[in-house]
Amino acid sequence: MNKKIDGRIGNLGNKETMARNLKRMLDRKGLNPHQFSEIMNFKYTTVMNWMSASTYPRIDKIELMSRYFGVDKSELVEEYSSSSLLLSNIVNISKQLEEPRQEKVLTFATAQLDEQKLEENKVISINSNKTSNLTAVETIEQVSAGFGFHYGENEKTIYYTLRTDLPRFDFATVVTGDSMEPMLHDGDVILIRQSYNTPNGGIFVVDYDGTAWVKEVRINDNEMILHSINEKYRDRFLPVPPEDGEYWNIVGEVVDWFTPEII
Repeated sequence: MNKKIDGRIGNLGNKETMARNLKRMLDRKGLNPHQFSEIMNFKYTTVMNWMSASTYPRIDKIELMSRYFGVDKSELVEEYSSSSLLLSNIVNISKQLEEPRQEKVLTFATAQLDEQKLEENKVISINSNKTSNLTAVETIEQVSAGFGFHYGENEKTIYYTLRTDLPRFDFATVVTGDSMEPMLHDGDVILIRQSYNTPNGGIFVVDYDGTAWVKEVRINDNEMILHSINEKYRDRFLPVPPEDGEYWNIVGEVVDWFTPEII
């Protein structure tokens, strides 16, 4: 389980992650922040705020940077891992090989994949009896900071429930922290629907400055209130619309939740 923080969801990207990734990209290009700001026509102070993890870039700026560095946006907004470096090295080395040697790499990799699938099938057959009477729900464990939730690009985990009456939902994720107790508990799975009416007291997932929060949400004329049901946490107030240098987005409405069964 990830570190438990006030109402945050899963293992999300944040300003510190962006700062580390941006520094890594600049080092790869052999650029300093001043040179980068001139090339991109960004304010130097803005770039320094990103690199010091003081602020988080807006979506359009992240898009421009990903194009300049020639990388997917996830390489800027998600936590960098050694596995991604390993995969990148495999691809780069394979590109340098002549075709007969590339065929050998492909043959070996295919054999490894077949072996892996056999091992996975054994695990599935062992667990099938335990989960035959349960409803399986696939949850997103990690989301792209600043871009909301996207299927197909994130690590996923399956949780199980005895319930058979779950409503229609677009995706699910796991609550971390106790700010919504006694309604939502740490480790509960929440079901999220991306279509919703203007928030007026319902439970929503809000992506704010690179971190996703589950809160009771109300919107007034010039502010959005993120309310924690647990009284030991203070409300958060976000400007409507977002002020310059800030970013927030209502990802979706929580339509149901459950405490997963232990398998």
